[in-house]
Amino acid sequence: MFKLIFKQFKTKEYLNLLFIVMFVCAQVYLELLIPDYMSSVTIMVQTEGSLMSDILIEGAKMLVCAISTAVLSMFTGFFVARLSSLVSKNLRTKVFSKIQEFSSKEIKKFSTASLITRSTNDIEQIRRFLASGLNILIKAPIMSTWAIIKILGKSFEWSIATAVAVIILIVTIVTVTSFAIPKFKKMQTLTDNINRIARESLSGIKVVRAYNADEYQHARFEKSNIELAQNNASAHKIMSIISPLMSFVMSALPLSIYWIGAALINSAHATNKLVIFSDMVVFSSYAVQVVMSFMLLVMIFIMLPRATVSAKRLTEVLSTESSIKDGQGVTTEQKGVLEFKNVDFNYLLFWCFISIPFLKRNTISPVL
Repeated sequence: MFKLIFKQFKTKEYLNLLFIVMFVCAQVYLELLIPDYMSSVTIMVQTEGSLMSDILIEGAKMLVCAISTAVLSMFTGFFVARLSSLVSKNLRTKVFSKIQEFSSKEIKKFSTASLITRSTNDIEQIRRFLASGLNILIKAPIMSTWAIIKILGKSFEWSIATAVAVIILIVTIVTVTSFAIPKFKKMQTLTDNINRIARESLSGIKVVRAYNADEYQHARFEKSNIELAQNNASAHKIMSIISPLMSFVMSALPLSIYWIGAALINSAHATNKLVIFSDMVVFSSYAVQVVMSFMLLVMIFIMLPRATVSAKRLTEVLSTESSIKDGQGVTTEQKGVLEFKNVDFNYLLFWCFISIPFLKRNTISPVL
């Protein structure tokens, strides 16, 4: 799928992608600065003699980071929407031009209804994936990697809890997606069937009414419509398992970190308790960022199966060669020779002699 998308990239698309990556990196950097300021505020609050002005300054820095993150998110959304629109525009142009080259053989191979779906619905699936998932696809790996680097070495017990949560999420996502992909593949085929029946009903509406076959056409459409709805519902029911599991992990991970932290603080010396408490606050924030990254990736895995199927269907159209080939034009000019052999003009002269008296009697001059 990504190979098909990158084939549509030109200079303008690469510039938009560069801006997106820059804004996402800056956004992740500012988001991961907030836990550090939280740690500073926590230490100042627990330390005697700390000035309120210093605490307010750290809080103001956190506020600036939050506002800057929101502004960068707006710019990222703008460039993502622009990039997805450009890619879908280029893809529609290529698919339309390719279909125009097809002969009846290629059109019958795909069917007219399928070609309509591929040039509209399938391209729309690619656009939706880029518009909704490109920001997440870039942001989630950067955020999770950066957050994991920051929490390394903080505490072995907290790292184990975070690793268990991540493993649970990965296993669940892979399992659910493996069951959902066949459903999404079938969904596009059923959409083709809906378009085919609707097109047949519209093109043959006079015949349908002449034979009073309205109920028969309604029954055909209803059968295909119900099959598509059931397949759609089944696919999304499978994917809906991920959402409650994510909520459970998002709640259980901070709870386990604080429970482990409470045991560590209880067994630590008085001088180390404040440091452990501060590390626990920072670690829980970073751990939530790691899980949040995987939670964002879940949205990608919800859209990815259908977008992958659509990309495969579009690739089939673009890679199909038309059976109609353009002929090779003559590149060299050749002078022709006009030659008469065994030409007899008697037949024409005979009719001229026969027609002259007739023309004189009717006072009509002959036309030369």
